[in-house]
Amino acid sequence: MTTRWAPAKKDTLRALATEILHNYSRGRAFVAVDGPAGAGQSAFADDLAAALVEAGHSAFRASVADFGRPRGEGGAVADGEPAPVDGAVLRRVLVEPFRLGGSTAWVPAAFDSASQREVEPRWVTGPDDALLVVDGEALGRPELAGLWNYTVWVTPGGGRGGLRAVATAVVDVSDAEHPRRVFDDAC
Repeated sequence: MTTRWAPAKKDTLRALATEILHNYSRGRAFVAVDGPAGAGQSAFADDLAAALVEAGHSAFRASVADFGRPRGEGGAVADGEPAPVDGAVLRRVLVEPFRLGGSTAWVPAAFDSASQREVEPRWVTGPDDALLVVDGEALGRPELAGLWNYTVWVTPGGGRGGLRAVATAVVDVSDAEHPRRVFDDAC
């Protein structure tokens, strides 16, 4: 039986963090961690943010699920569809304040989907050079596509197509302890 080499999780995350910091170490930037439903975006985003901090850079976390809409206000979705995001709130309390830098504070969550209620704002500040790692599903949809500086697509298999095609990096997380970078480009 042939054993196929697989990188350790920390090695994949460190390499990705190094690539991101090469391009976005100055100022403020957004890193999206996207993928199909149930692909593990949140856990991967947590690990990536930790790798960025380990590399000596400030990194913060948010999830687009925390900027949803109540079911009665267009928040109900059909099976297989990503939950709708309140784009105006996302931009007003997270994206725009984070981009301003300096002492401007932002809110990493505005809505609790379990209780279907807005949450009390928790204002966060950070240094001028910082990254915000945001996880979610279908982050490349038209109303969100222009927000991200770098997009990681996590996939639990080899399926191609959809929003994966516009990702900066693709990571196969079929084996969560040995995620592998996948290069979809062709020469």
